[in-house]
Amino acid sequence: MPDFTLAPELLSIVRPGLLWWNGATVVAQEHRLDPLLAEAEARVRLSPPAESIAVRTMYKRVGIDPTKTRPSNEALLRRVRKGDAIPRINSLVDIVNWCSLEFQLPYGLYDLSKINGAVTIRLGVDGESYPGIRKDDVNVSGRITVADATGAFGNPTSDSARTMVTTATTDALVVIYAPAEIASTQVRRVLEVTSARIADIAGGREIARNTA
Repeated sequence: MPDFTLAPELLSIVRPGLLWWNGATVVAQEHRLDPLLAEAEARVRLSPPAESIAVRTMYKRVGIDPTKTRPSNEALLRRVRKGDAIPRINSLVDIVNWCSLEFQLPYGLYDLSKINGAVTIRLGVDGESYPGIRKDDVNVSGRITVADATGAFGNPTSDSARTMVTTATTDALVVIYAPAEIASTQVRRVLEVTSARIADIAGGREIARNTA
């Protein structure tokens, strides 16, 4: 089992779900996803879900205003509700965005080969940041973050360039930043659906799973 811990200060705030994956094939454009993503977008526009109150509350409990620093699931929901499509990045990122939109939970997706040592979800320390994906440094001081021996590499709003998934990625870590208010049975169901979609579209296999 991969080495994962949830820091004690977050036990009552976050109920994360993690999938550790080996042997995926990541392509720039997976056309099998086209009708699946279009259907998910249409459902959101026809019957828009409310922004997840539990995720917003999770942010507020660590002192973050979710209207200024939006959870990734809410940013995606707002984009689709305006009529835009889910951004197409690569097949594995697209699957995760599909799941995040549908379940309205923030996801993180990371290249396992770029992760160094044990993984911890904790609060960022004073002054902690990392170069973001196609953006400037992302500040995680006092925020929920995922880190390894090198330092922080992701959070429920935006992830790091260091561990980003590309078409060269074969092994990956999926993190679902579920609020503690979400039932463990629901987190397990979300993990199950996510795992099935990755296996079907990107191939490979799940090697481990963590739930809190």
